[in-house]
Amino acid sequence: MKLNNVKWAIFWIIAIGNFLGMLDSSVVNLALYPMARDLGVTISKVQWVIISYTLVLTVFLPFWGKVGDLVPKNKLYATGFGLFAFGSFFNALALNLPMLLTSRCIEALGASIVISNASSVIASLFKGGDRGKALGLNGCLVAVGGLLGPSLGGILLQFFNWKAIFIPSIPIALFGIYYSYKMVPSIIAQKEKLKFDYLGFIYFTVCLFALLLAISEGYHWGWSSLKIITLGVICVVFGCLFYIRDNKISYPMINFNLFSIKPFTLGNLAVMTSYMAMFTNTILLPFYLQDILKFKPFLTALIILPYSIVLMFVAPISGATAGKYGSRYLTIAGPIVTFVALSLFILFDENTPVIYIMLLSGVMGLGNGLFQSPSNTAIISSVSKEQLGIASGILALSRNMGNILGVAITITLFASFRDIFQNLGLDYNFSFLKAYHYTMAFGMAFALLCVLFSFFAYKDYDVVKRKK
Repeated sequence: MKLNNVKWAIFWIIAIGNFLGMLDSSVVNLALYPMARDLGVTISKVQWVIISYTLVLTVFLPFWGKVGDLVPKNKLYATGFGLFAFGSFFNALALNLPMLLTSRCIEALGASIVISNASSVIASLFKGGDRGKALGLNGCLVAVGGLLGPSLGGILLQFFNWKAIFIPSIPIALFGIYYSYKMVPSIIAQKEKLKFDYLGFIYFTVCLFALLLAISEGYHWGWSSLKIITLGVICVVFGCLFYIRDNKISYPMINFNLFSIKPFTLGNLAVMTSYMAMFTNTILLPFYLQDILKFKPFLTALIILPYSIVLMFVAPISGATAGKYGSRYLTIAGPIVTFVALSLFILFDENTPVIYIMLLSGVMGLGNGLFQSPSNTAIISSVSKEQLGIASGILALSRNMGNILGVAITITLFASFRDIFQNLGLDYNFSFLKAYHYTMAFGMAFALLCVLFSFFAYKDYDVVKRKK
């Protein structure tokens, strides 16, 4: 087999792992009601099926990114796929909520290993235009995995019970164990004895767990409640302890010197705000289609499908272009397109034509496809070879934080605006649409922030380090 073919074979092993990890984060969205009924728990409790997976996945991203610089990549990937398969298998066998939550956490731990190291492995395999193309396609599959989850879950639920949604991932993950161990290079970026800052990791985990829990539950508990305030204090205290700790020791979990690299720091902020802008509409559009236009879940999935199709087509092209010519203009153009699309979503009402909705979904996919691939390429290319693992973990963390923040802020804003209008005595549809329009305006603001971060991130960095 030719060397180039081997590289792309390895890429697909990596990319499929990423896709599975993000797919299973959202595949359960439409299954919460049947889960709650079968397990005999309330909806508020069964929501932890989503929250627990997201928390574990996100908290461990920098940890596994750091470990990825110190141990063979093939063994690490095989372990990740193994934990993912194990967790998925016991998800399908779960007899009660504690068993299901435990299995979801194990599954998320495996997904965190795979996702955190994807960009570093790809960057070490590819150079120039191929690096941009590969990173772009990988970023595209991450986004598509998260977006396709609810649609796939809905289709499986139409024919089977909720346990079936975990079955397809198991054989794929088992193949991933074998092929990642055999084909993924046993790369060790830092050839030194494994040293890890376990105390710093505890500080970081507590800080991030408190932050994510507050974001996830803020609307339900109340943003001024004692629980949220306590979590905020815990987050600040342990965040400070982590920063002080990692600046004192010679083997920090996160090398804060990375953040002195302007394209790396501002690029990650741009990625985070891009996901916040994207999820403003991604979360609310299905509700609009089902609550206002009265479409069934399957038809809803088809209407929003152009987003994924356009994204998958554009991302590799923009990534390859960025690998050859630089990322700056594409990373600015992408969020501008997203801004325009969100401004047009504000015009939606009870009579909006389906073709118009599908067209704008495609435009959203175009904006994200133009942005994600060049941004990923520039961020990863801005760090040294020895820091690829931790840089990859931080990039994945930025994506997940954007996802979580986007969802939490969107739900909070939408529910608040809707309640305000309904309390004024306005009917449900009018209140829904007004809340939808106002929330889209905040999405537009996130898109503008993404434009600003991208502009300053690559202002003096017009051409990425293609030869590195």
